[in-house]
Amino acid sequence: MPATAKTKTKVTTSAAAKRSKATKKTGCKLFVLDTNVLMHDPTSLFRFEEHDLFVPMMTLEELDNNKKGTTELARNTRQASRMLDEIVSSAPDDIVAGIALEGPSRNMASGHLFLQTEAINVVLPAALPTARGDNQILAVVMHLAEHHAEREVILVSKDINMRIKARALGLAAQDYFNDKVLEDSDLLYTGTRELPADFWESHGRGMESWKEESHTYYRLTGPLAPDMLINEFVYEPEGDNPLQARVKEANGSSILLETLVDYSHHKNNVWGITARNREQNFALNLLMNPDIDFVTLLGQAGTGKTLLTLAAGLTQVLESKRYAEIIMTRVTVSVGEDIGFLPGTEEEKMTPWMGALEDNLDVLNGTAGEGGDWGRAATRDLIRNRIKIKSLNFMRGRTFLNKFLIIDEAQNLTPKQMKTLITRAGPGTKVVCMGNIAQIDTPYLTEGSSGLTFVVDRFKGWAHSGHVTLQRGERSRLADHAADVL
Repeated sequence: MPATAKTKTKVTTSAAAKRSKATKKTGCKLFVLDTNVLMHDPTSLFRFEEHDLFVPMMTLEELDNNKKGTTELARNTRQASRMLDEIVSSAPDDIVAGIALEGPSRNMASGHLFLQTEAINVVLPAALPTARGDNQILAVVMHLAEHHAEREVILVSKDINMRIKARALGLAAQDYFNDKVLEDSDLLYTGTRELPADFWESHGRGMESWKEESHTYYRLTGPLAPDMLINEFVYEPEGDNPLQARVKEANGSSILLETLVDYSHHKNNVWGITARNREQNFALNLLMNPDIDFVTLLGQAGTGKTLLTLAAGLTQVLESKRYAEIIMTRVTVSVGEDIGFLPGTEEEKMTPWMGALEDNLDVLNGTAGEGGDWGRAATRDLIRNRIKIKSLNFMRGRTFLNKFLIIDEAQNLTPKQMKTLITRAGPGTKVVCMGNIAQIDTPYLTEGSSGLTFVVDRFKGWAHSGHVTLQRGERSRLADHAADVL
C-alpha cells in the first residue's frame, strides 16, 4: 500500500497501480477497519467479498490493549489477532503489496488485506488531538482517500461518533452491516398475520378439513399461501367464532392450518395463568408445544413474556415432567452505574439481576392453590429447587439435556453470544429467548444488529421454532400509559 516514505514509494505505488486497474473494472472499494468492528466480529476480515481491507497500526495497537480478560470482547479480540496472524503468516512477502484473502477465507472473500507499514503524517484539525487512537485512524483514512482518488475509501466503524467525525472531515463512513438483519425494526417478522375479510372466498376452493384429537385442520390453496411460514399464527380479527390457527405445513401453493388450544379459558390454564389477549394465547401455544424447540418472544414492558414463560416451564417441569428443570440466564449489563463486585456463589451473584424472576414467582406462587401460608412456602421451596440461575460467563462447553432454558433480556446479546447459548441445547431441551429490542443497553448494539433480532430473522420458517411479538401490555394501566407516552 502507498506510504509517505520515499524508500517504499515505488514498490507501493506499483502495487496500488495494479489494483487501480482492477478497481476501474470491478468498482472494488477500500474499507478501513476500526478496532470495534474486529472486536464485534473477528470474521469481519472475510465479510467484504471482492473489496480490499486496510488495517491501521492503531487498530492493531488497540487490539493488543484489549486482549486480556475473560469477557466476550476479550475473546473476540484474541480471535481477531489469531486470524490476522494466520493471514499474514500465509504470505509474509505480500504485506506491502496486499495479501490475497481468497485462500485464508476459503473463498469467502476475494479481495486483499493491507496493513499499515509506514508512518502516516496527516495534518488534522486542531480540535482533533493526534494522541487519540480514533483520530489516528481518521488520519489514515484521510491519507488513503487523498492518495487513492480513483477508488472509494470507506471507514467501517461501530462507533457512531467516529462515523460522524469522519463525515465532518469529508470522509465516507458506514456501520458494519454484515450481521445487521434490518434497518427498520418495524419490518421485523412478528410471527402473526391478520387474515383479510375475503380469505375463505379466495382460499376455500378445494379446501380439505378434518378433526383430530382437539384440533381442526384446514388444507388450503390461494394467493397468500406462498408467503406464509411454518409456525406463523393467522387470525380473523372479527366474527362470532374467529379463527386462530397455526401454519403447520407450508408447501409452496398450499398450507395446512391447525386450530389452537384456547389458553384464555380457565380449563386450559397454565400453572393458574390464562392468556389475556390473542398474542399471549399464541405464545402459550408455542411454549406448551413439545415439537417446538426454540421460541422467541418480543414485547415491551408488561406484555407478559416472563410470566407466561415461567408458567409454561413450571407446568412442564413439575406436572407433566417433560423437562428436568428450568435454567434461567441473562446478560449482566447495567442500566445505571455498576454497583461493583457481588459476594457469594454464582447463583447469589446473579440474584440481583433476576428481579423479574422473583416478581413473577410471587405471582405464580399465589396461583398454586389454597394451602395457606405454609402451603405457599412449601410450594415456593419446591419451585425454587427446580429453577437454576446461571451466568452467561460459564456457559461455554456445557450441554443441557432435557432442560427448559430461558434467556432473559436477550436483546443485549450479540449474534455470536446468541449462537454460543443456543448451541448449548442438547436432546430434549427447549430454549426460550425473550426481550424488548427497544431497551438495548449493550454498547454498539442496535435494534438491527441485536442477537435477538438476528435469531428471529434466521429461525423464521423452521419447523421446530416459533416467534410471537406481544403487542398489548397487561401489567397495569400506569405501565401501559407510561410505555405509550414516555
